[in-house]
Amino acid sequence: MTRQLTGGCQCGAVRYALSAEPSNPHICHCRMCQKAFGGYFAPLASVPADRLEWTAGAPALYRSSEAAERGFCAACGTPLTFRYVDQPRIAVSLGSLDDPAAVTPRRAYGVESRVGFFADLHALPATRTQDDVPPDALAKMRPRAAPP
Repeated sequence: MTRQLTGGCQCGAVRYALSAEPSNPHICHCRMCQKAFGGYFAPLASVPADRLEWTAGAPALYRSSEAAERGFCAACGTPLTFRYVDQPRIAVSLGSLDDPAAVTPRRAYGVESRVGFFADLHALPATRTQDDVPPDALAKMRPRAAPP
């Protein structure tokens, strides 16, 4: 691996480092992932479980089915991992990486649950946060935990 990827939750209570390049970067549209992430899809990529090191705290675990468990920060709720319990790999949520653009999804799964308007989202009118929010209100929106 030529770079070390790190990540963590929004509040900073749980942090991790990967010592292997993530494989199978994808988005999953299945209904369970939609619910777990509170979004239209879950962006994930996996590494061997022994190549994921928790550098601060540890995730809480939720056994979402007989086959899988999901890790998340118990303090702020950030989705962090997905793992099939009988497999030696663990997937991390790509949005929890310190640089979420470092791993590009290459496949989509669970497309039977993809919402119909998903393909049109990129064409919505777009505005930067600082264009809509006054500076004093923008200052209040800074994360409580210092970003890495």
